[in-house]
Amino acid sequence: MPDDEPSLNIPSLLTLAVVSFFVIRWFFKRDGESGTSGSRGRTRGNIVDPAQVEQISQMFPQLSTRDIMWDLQRNGGNVAATTERILTGRGLDTPPPSFQPLVAIPPTGVPAQPAPATKSDGQDLITRYNLAGKVVEGSEAEPAGKPSGWSQNKEERQRLLQKRRDDMILAARRKMMQKEQGGAQ
Repeated sequence: MPDDEPSLNIPSLLTLAVVSFFVIRWFFKRDGESGTSGSRGRTRGNIVDPAQVEQISQMFPQLSTRDIMWDLQRNGGNVAATTERILTGRGLDTPPPSFQPLVAIPPTGVPAQPAPATKSDGQDLITRYNLAGKVVEGSEAEPAGKPSGWSQNKEERQRLLQKRRDDMILAARRKMMQKEQGGAQ
């Protein structure tokens, strides 16, 4: 019975060779990508759409552009995934020092902030919403005749919302004037 010993045959050797090839290939490819970010990551991942980065940086101005670009690069440019990650409180990972994005984006918020100021052309809310007559006749708000329920009539809703907006603007103006008078004394 010494001939019953198991022996290696050609199909088992071929199977061993194929499995070994894929294991070795996977092992070396994994090490290459983690150390140098791989050539596949360099061609596909580092190019980030500037519009996506700007969109996220406008929603979350406290985050750095580099962190946003790193997260977008890692998840394939999925803005929803990055936003969900921020909103769930997990935050964004800090990019490694070797991460060099290919797209240069100006710092967040710098070009966006002067635009609204020039849009209004120095016009204050009183002149923009034609409230000068209400300021002159007196800043006393008229008492509301109805409770602030939601009306089914579209025009009534529009009128109520405009009245609330006007009241808020006038109340803010009153507070500002009181603050200035208190500071001047």
